[in-house]
Amino acid sequence: MTIIQRRLLVASVVLGSLLVFLAGFRPADDDIFFAIKKNLTIFGSLYEELAVGYVDPVDAEQLMRTGLESMLSTLDPYTVFIDEATNEDIDIATRGRYAGVGLTVAIQQGAITVVTPIEGYSGFRQGVRAGDIIIEVAGRSVEGLKPSEVTELFRGDPGTTVSLVVERQGEIQPIEFLLTREQVRVKNVTYAGLLPGSRIGYLRLERFAREAYAELLDAVRGLQAQQELDGLIIDLRDNPGGLLEAAVDISGMFVPQGTEIVSTKCRLPQTHRAYRSRRAPVMPDIPLAVLVNGNSASASEIVAGALQDLDRAVVVGERTFGKGLVQIIRPLPYNTSLKMTTSKYYTPSGRSIQSVAYTHRAEDGYAVAIADSLKKLYLTASGREVKGGGGIEPDIAVPMPELSDLEEALVRRSAFFRFANRFAATRQSIPEDFVVTDAVFDEFRSWLDDEGFVFESRAEWLLAELSDEALQAGYEIRKELTSVERSLESQKDLEFGRHETRLKEELRKEILARYFGETALIRASLAHDAQVRSASRLLADPAALRDMLGGD
Repeated sequence: MTIIQRRLLVASVVLGSLLVFLAGFRPADDDIFFAIKKNLTIFGSLYEELAVGYVDPVDAEQLMRTGLESMLSTLDPYTVFIDEATNEDIDIATRGRYAGVGLTVAIQQGAITVVTPIEGYSGFRQGVRAGDIIIEVAGRSVEGLKPSEVTELFRGDPGTTVSLVVERQGEIQPIEFLLTREQVRVKNVTYAGLLPGSRIGYLRLERFAREAYAELLDAVRGLQAQQELDGLIIDLRDNPGGLLEAAVDISGMFVPQGTEIVSTKCRLPQTHRAYRSRRAPVMPDIPLAVLVNGNSASASEIVAGALQDLDRAVVVGERTFGKGLVQIIRPLPYNTSLKMTTSKYYTPSGRSIQSVAYTHRAEDGYAVAIADSLKKLYLTASGREVKGGGGIEPDIAVPMPELSDLEEALVRRSAFFRFANRFAATRQSIPEDFVVTDAVFDEFRSWLDDEGFVFESRAEWLLAELSDEALQAGYEIRKELTSVERSLESQKDLEFGRHETRLKEELRKEILARYFGETALIRASLAHDAQVRSASRLLADPAALRDMLGGD
């Protein structure tokens, strides 16, 4: 079968699927059948003529892909065509499992680098470290490969092996590993523990895959077995969402059975649906806080919005992303799929989570954000006012501290990450209560000097802009600008002293992760987390929490 014939077959199958879907429309909508048949026939004929008869050779695959992408670009950004290669990643996101060796990789300083060996799996068990630079996988050089392509080399049938060669700082020769592929379960709950010196539990939920509810339930019971809890913090920051059912079940852990958690409204009124908690609550009365930020989206917003509307939890942090559009995945021929928006999410009070009106486009083609003046007010169960159409706004707004120019420059250069690699290469072990001493901090600064680290402050950037403007305007202020430049340069030398505490804390977290894994990094970050501290203070004050939530 030729490419042209395959594509025309795809078109006919898509038409059949559309006809089945449209069977639910009223007779008044019958004109859509004619429009689909007419335009699909035109599109197929046009495609065939171009692919076969255009003056220059045409890549038939790319031509069709361009047509698909152009068509989808007129819709919302979440309606996308999924090719064969991406389908596996979708399966991992929903099922939370894949067959591999448990290594996450990324490009660091131009090299494919191990970022996190997942605890409990082959890479971690056999001693692969964060910071190891990958040279070969399965006998193949990774030079020129993307991180996703390297990850694909790790995957295969469970029980099979794959060779890995890495370079490690402090080692003269490359290190070889023979890793065994196994079913890797991507964790939904990446940390569970008690906040130091308190009876408040803390859970970090990073995704809503199929086993999210079971994992959270196990984590909650584990905390209860350690200590009678005075409160619980669920951290949904940077959680992009996942399965709707997982969000409903997790919300149901804290509210009466049968409580409406979220509703969806579709194109056809008869397909609107309300989702209710299906089980008896596990912790119906415990004081509860939910942490969110601008990267908390979709299922995270369902949980935060439901518990806020029901006055069951106080939401702390920053306004969420505002993704209130619901997608389903429709299979297409040749192991491809269409992820298509079919409805919108609404919280129990009736407010939409969606923060952007994709049906109203700006002149430049970008989506238009809904203005605050157009956001409607809704009432929670106790009568508190909340706004719709702009994500979930926290009950207590606690912005994260902005990074200084120095800190931003260090993060961009992966300085903390790379110095931790060097540190671990020269020390066999450290205690679990390790702190960054002045001597280690001085070592860090010396290493930065050896690396040729320099950074430009925002003030210097603005001064350069002013200098250009002055030059173009003909002002003779070079002498004055030079004096300011010298003053700014001398002030930059003091930046390490101004931010020493925060710099030491970042170093401590990265170094602990080298010896004790990702769990140690999360634990170390909690003591200095402003949003965690704000939530824990409120949970420790039952009267203030009741007042915040409007009574009992």
